[in-house]
Amino acid sequence: MQYGFNLLLWTGHVTDEHMPVLKALKKTGYDNAEIPIFEGTPDYYARLGERLAKLGFDVTTVSVLGAGQNCLADDKAERKAAVERAKWVIDCTKALGGSIIAGPMHSQLGHFTGQGPTAQERKRGIEFHRAAGDYAAKHGVRFALEALNRFECYFLNTMEQLAGYLDEVDHPAVKGMFDTFHANIEEKDLPAAIKTIKRHMIHVHISENDRGTPGKGHVPWGPTYKALKAVKYDGRLTIEAFGRGIPALAAATRVWRDFFPNKEEVYKFGFKHMKQSWANAGR
Repeated sequence: MQYGFNLLLWTGHVTDEHMPVLKALKKTGYDNAEIPIFEGTPDYYARLGERLAKLGFDVTTVSVLGAGQNCLADDKAERKAAVERAKWVIDCTKALGGSIIAGPMHSQLGHFTGQGPTAQERKRGIEFHRAAGDYAAKHGVRFALEALNRFECYFLNTMEQLAGYLDEVDHPAVKGMFDTFHANIEEKDLPAAIKTIKRHMIHVHISENDRGTPGKGHVPWGPTYKALKAVKYDGRLTIEAFGRGIPALAAATRVWRDFFPNKEEVYKFGFKHMKQSWANAGR
């Protein structure tokens, strides 16, 4: 098992100024750094990857489809832009040394139509993911698609929806992930939801019900870790917590107040809670 931390708590673009944070994460015991891919070039991420490798980090990335990059849109130009965005994220992830792209790269973040997904949108999504999946496979990268709660997304909200969609996409480079924050909103039974997605699950986000410090909210951690262990999950457990430091992200995730006294609590307490919970799940 590897333990990771998502750098979105600090920034949407990791630079040299974040090296002290990365060193602190490594000193705490984290194996993995999850790097946001929202700007930059493959050359930039290649240089960053070298620094992360020297620190001893395994890496994953996280990204989204933004405005004008909606793979579900009627507009062919938007669908083409979505494919180009996906290729760019894949190129940057490969250059960084990563093999998994986490996040909701299945629809434009924060975009709603006022109704649920249509059959035509589903068809367009599948076409997009097969094309992006082909490109990802050539570069040794896989997508770990994330279902979001219904207040942030209308296309894929539950593990049942995500699993069924991935069955239909049927591509080895397009898989899924489980996020405890979204599941805590959308699922009636988190262990059952884990069983539903297990055939596609290659990544897990550990996120408290308020996006704050894992272990200081009401996500049912004991049953959740037991369920992950029961399905023999052996990938990465990556903490994802959000603050108000990135205005655009705070607005997108509806973070209007602080959920923790300081960031150190999130990664230090969160790490201890995560490791202890995993150990207890086997008893």
